[in-house]
Amino acid sequence: MQANGAGGGGGGGGGGQGQTPELACLSAQNGESSPSAASAGDLAHANGLLPAAPSAAGNNSNSLSVNNGVPGGAAAASATAAAALATPELGSSLKKKKRLSQSDEDVIRLIGQHLNGLGLNQTVDLLMQESGCRLEHPSATKFRNHVMEGDWDKAENDLNELKPLVHSPHAIVVRGALEISQTLLGIIVRMKFLLLQQKYLEYLEDGKVLEALQVLRCELTPLKYNTERIHVLSGYLMCSHAEDLRAKAEWEGKGTASRSKLLDKLQTYLPPSVMLPPRRLQTLLRQAVELQRDRCLYHNTKLDNNLDSVSLLIDHVCSRRQFPCYTQQILTEHCNEVWFCKFSNDGTKLATGSKDTTVIIWQVDPDTHLLKLLKTLEGHAYGVSYIAWSPDDNYLVACGPDDCSELWLWNVQTGELRTKMSQSHEDSLTSVAWNPDGKRFVTGGQRGQFYQCDLDGNLLDSWEGVRVQCLWCLSDGKTSTRRSSYYVIYYFKKWPISFVKCSNSDHKVYIWHKRSELPIAELTGHTRTVNCVSWNPQIPSMMASASDDGTVRIWGPAPFIDHQNIEEECSSMDS
Repeated sequence: MQANGAGGGGGGGGGGQGQTPELACLSAQNGESSPSAASAGDLAHANGLLPAAPSAAGNNSNSLSVNNGVPGGAAAASATAAAALATPELGSSLKKKKRLSQSDEDVIRLIGQHLNGLGLNQTVDLLMQESGCRLEHPSATKFRNHVMEGDWDKAENDLNELKPLVHSPHAIVVRGALEISQTLLGIIVRMKFLLLQQKYLEYLEDGKVLEALQVLRCELTPLKYNTERIHVLSGYLMCSHAEDLRAKAEWEGKGTASRSKLLDKLQTYLPPSVMLPPRRLQTLLRQAVELQRDRCLYHNTKLDNNLDSVSLLIDHVCSRRQFPCYTQQILTEHCNEVWFCKFSNDGTKLATGSKDTTVIIWQVDPDTHLLKLLKTLEGHAYGVSYIAWSPDDNYLVACGPDDCSELWLWNVQTGELRTKMSQSHEDSLTSVAWNPDGKRFVTGGQRGQFYQCDLDGNLLDSWEGVRVQCLWCLSDGKTSTRRSSYYVIYYFKKWPISFVKCSNSDHKVYIWHKRSELPIAELTGHTRTVNCVSWNPQIPSMMASASDDGTVRIWGPAPFIDHQNIEEECSSMDS
């Protein structure tokens, strides 16, 4: 005897007492086995991703075929009616069922797509059946299946069925913030080109050079589209083996991975009513998380796009007590005004420059986040007013004030001076920036000189008439300059906190959020002018400030934070 109808007897009546064949089919779709697949009605689902299963040959019983939850045919109607009669609750629910709104249908489709990605296909079937929604258009389903199976001829034929769908008024391709309405011919040609490109690469990987050449000459070239890409594809004919082809084409190879990427590209040409954009629910959730973080006053950590790192069950919350507003340590080893401070790129060291003509390198303890003196670099005759770490943190360049014509290139590991550079005694070299390759740097100042040098101080290039206060090399190697102003302003690209201003009048450090007109924090403690502020690029809860009072203050979160009982929460700001 089978409990809860979970088992099936071998005969036509086994386990089916008081139960019609149609109800047995419905039970089977809810995780229960029907008494007999041959004698009971089959329930074949096609949720838009899986083709409907064919009924067994010679089956004389009723067959209920469900396409995304919409019954079709007299057999389906009779089966539904029989089920409603046998189960009053089911009949009542069918009568009370109201038409879903467009937003409800969209949510159901998004959930269905996500569940399908998790492999819960039967759950998707039942969801579409009960809601009466369709996950995607049947023509799109066929197209998807043929692409994933690598049946390129059938996939091309499917494009003809998709033509009227692509040409619908809703067929608008969204790229970033732009909406580009494309012609039917252009869309179909682009989609066909992507299909044939995959077909060509798979032939090459399989060693079918003649077939690949046939695709290139007789199918891709006649499209008269993207001839530059066709020239690149033709060069792959010279690849000696499959690994070489995959490396040069930056292609995953024949299989599910590359075809899934191809399908993602093809989906951008189809309206969402036909086929949902790939991983649409994850995209919306990620955007929501990013928006909450962006509006959070005290969020200053790196934006992690991985949804697994956050909880979707609660709103994003940061406390002011977790923000670096509290003095953690005061460094007093300099014996005169401290003009500059800068954390290394890896966040493990801090360099401070002073009027006392020294640069001090501090080591950051990874556990306690306290700093201790590591090295003192001496010999800067004019004091040190600017410091720049090399991209690999092996070197740093130190500059002096306006009347200084020299700069010093130090080896941080050994503490030895590698280069002391000076082009002219009339120069004023007050700022420096490293090229991203770490082999060159640019320097300039208030008297209009501008030089590019190598690690040995050799002059590579020079300009005149450019008076600068600050330099920054962009990732493409170009240099950005900034002129002086009354207030010292620093812009932080890695954190949502937009800039920090050091006031010349009240000895405070002010912090603004980019969405706030008023400062969100005023840091007090220095007794004279604050000259510089540096945020640790790897430890967002650590900040340093240098002042004319001869000290460097290390700022961090409030001590003894009770993470279970956060007193202050950030508020949601209006757009």
